[in-house]
Amino acid sequence: MSDVLNIIKNKTLTYEQRVMALAQSAENNINVLNISAEVNKLMEEGAICGLNEGNAPYRPRYIVPDYERFMKNGSEFLGLKPPKDIWEATNNLLILYKHVPSITSFPVYIGNIDTLLEPYIEDEKEAFKAIKLFLLHIDRTITDSFCHGNIGPDDTKAARLILKASKELETAIPNITLKYSENTPDDFAIEGISTALATAKPSFANHEMFSEDFNGNYAIASCYNGLPIGGGSYTLVRLNLAGLAKKAKDEEDFVDNVLPKAVEEMAVYMDERIRFIVEESCFFETHFLVKEGLIYRDRFTAMFGMFGLAECVNHFISSEKQSDRFGHSQRANDLGVRIIERLDEEVKKHNNLYCEITDSKFLLHAQVGIDSDNGTSPGCRIPIGEEPELHEHIIQTALYHKYFSSGIGDIFPFEETAKKNPEAILDIIKGAFREGMRYFSLYSSDSDVIRITGYLVKKSDIEKLAKGEQVLQDTVVLGLGAANNSRILERKVRKNG
Repeated sequence: MSDVLNIIKNKTLTYEQRVMALAQSAENNINVLNISAEVNKLMEEGAICGLNEGNAPYRPRYIVPDYERFMKNGSEFLGLKPPKDIWEATNNLLILYKHVPSITSFPVYIGNIDTLLEPYIEDEKEAFKAIKLFLLHIDRTITDSFCHGNIGPDDTKAARLILKASKELETAIPNITLKYSENTPDDFAIEGISTALATAKPSFANHEMFSEDFNGNYAIASCYNGLPIGGGSYTLVRLNLAGLAKKAKDEEDFVDNVLPKAVEEMAVYMDERIRFIVEESCFFETHFLVKEGLIYRDRFTAMFGMFGLAECVNHFISSEKQSDRFGHSQRANDLGVRIIERLDEEVKKHNNLYCEITDSKFLLHAQVGIDSDNGTSPGCRIPIGEEPELHEHIIQTALYHKYFSSGIGDIFPFEETAKKNPEAILDIIKGAFREGMRYFSLYSSDSDVIRITGYLVKKSDIEKLAKGEQVLQDTVVLGLGAANNSRILERKVRKNG
């Protein structure tokens, strides 16, 4: 009960944040999952992390509705007919968003918003007003930065208006990804880069790479998660490679024994979470999203997350020289690839009954980190403060991207002078994607909106929260923790060109 009372008395929480914290506390008050003693031990040691999904999962972690179907058919449950103009289109979507659950209780995917709205654009001035209000409404009511919309790969009037409105509003929500294809026009991509330098979005996704992995039917949700449209992910659990390395005698013991055993234990834990959601929570039997064909149970998969590769590699190299560390030497890079290849191999050995959409396999995910991580890097990233030159960084990080179909990415802050030459950044992105990068994020060093790991927060809001003031978005708490523990404000700023 002390946890409940602490939440009630917390002056930095808004009313809505307090309600959600109390709900999570109630969920964690019961234990309904069959978890082995070995998994419990690994979780207590920090080797396996459940990412605050709760003790009794009653909805999938990430839900990716088929919004195109919704726009075509409307919703019987919500009493909505298909829209006829831009105002009805934006209004219908805003209504539906309030009813799309997730681990955050907010929608983590709001659609390929340009293609959803494009058919309703007649007068561009009126459409811009509607879209700007639409985006403002999302920022003020979906108060969680894991809310994510997509645009592209094609150039559309709606996409241009979304970029223009985003640049003017400078809001942290929604996060946006531009699906970038080899056929995406340069001037459209450059407009996306100019917007990202002003407000840290959109990021750029390698459209060809994701399309191949998901047969063309993919969305980027939450941080940078590639997931099938009309489905989503039941769960995301992560493996702490840095912590796990300390349990091994040496590199060979880690690769051959410790890592495979931990993968097996975590996979069984994920199975149990999925079993409860599908067989006991009654979510898929009762929710209107399923009944109206906006999501399908058999289009859900699960995400096998990892983090701390850099520290894992450095643990076994045991060198004080930066030239020998992860991201700086051939030996370190080779070991990193060896570990991820073995991880991929072991994860693919496991089959789950309810992950049909991905051939009964879990998808690897380079997890972006949480606010309490201290001294452990997200996913496969090079530690902040140790970043090499940009071209070297891109070549190194691209080594890992092919393994992570459900998401991996790197973040590159640029000097504010880059705003004068966005064409140079487009050349960098094109080169990165040719090297095999899956996802590229950027922002300007003078921007108030910054990318923390995979989500966005305003620096000004971090400063308010640090003073004990209330802030609208709950993810600012995560941003403050990341600033204190993960040095995200100290990333190497890149020169333009």
